[in-house]
Amino acid sequence: MLVLIRAFGFSWENKITAFLFISMIFPIVIGSSYFFNYVLVPRFYFFKRYGRFAFYTFCTAIISVYLELLVLVFTYVYLENLNYQSLGPDARPMLLAVVLYLLVFVGAFLIMINQINENHQVIHQLLDEKEKLKKSFLEIMSNRKMTKIPYEDIVYIESLSNHIKVITIYKEITSKEKISRLSERLPNNFLRIHRSFIINTDRIRERSLDEVLVDDIRLNIGRSYRKEVKELLNSNVKLI
Repeated sequence: MLVLIRAFGFSWENKITAFLFISMIFPIVIGSSYFFNYVLVPRFYFFKRYGRFAFYTFCTAIISVYLELLVLVFTYVYLENLNYQSLGPDARPMLLAVVLYLLVFVGAFLIMINQINENHQVIHQLLDEKEKLKKSFLEIMSNRKMTKIPYEDIVYIESLSNHIKVITIYKEITSKEKISRLSERLPNNFLRIHRSFIINTDRIRERSLDEVLVDDIRLNIGRSYRKEVKELLNSNVKLI
């Protein structure tokens, strides 16, 4: 604003006149820019209500131009006796108004781009959080505390005499839970192949009639489970 006062004050040879004109028109330009960036863009553009956004933007521009014309008429009356070199007394204020609007609209465009980028970042963060929430866990009591194990990390589950052992790609976790109850809580990609084993079918590398290879571990298929295992594995399109 000070730069404009100095520039147009030097051009008009009257800094007070330039200051008065800019002081009157600047709030109109700033108000229009604020209403555009912080009301119209968030409420209509970001919600893809483009029709209302265009309509209210047009109305804002009309009102802004009307108020500007009132300032220009006042300025024309006030400045009509001043000495101008190459432009008429009404052209210099109009030129200043155009410069102000150009500066503010460039700023408004940059602010809108920044808001769009910030919204895209927020959307990506929300999508990432949503994906994290979608990630399923097996919750079991281990060492007297609740432990969450991502399903995708489980290789297989083994039932021993008085506890179960969950073998993951990182470590083994023991629990007092029964394998029969645990099998009811597992998703469809887990399959019981033996009274002592539940495997993650997504981790099967090889299989035959009586055994499967999950990662690097070979496990026997129980006789009473072979028919069901064969049918389920043949119907599972994810297996190789």
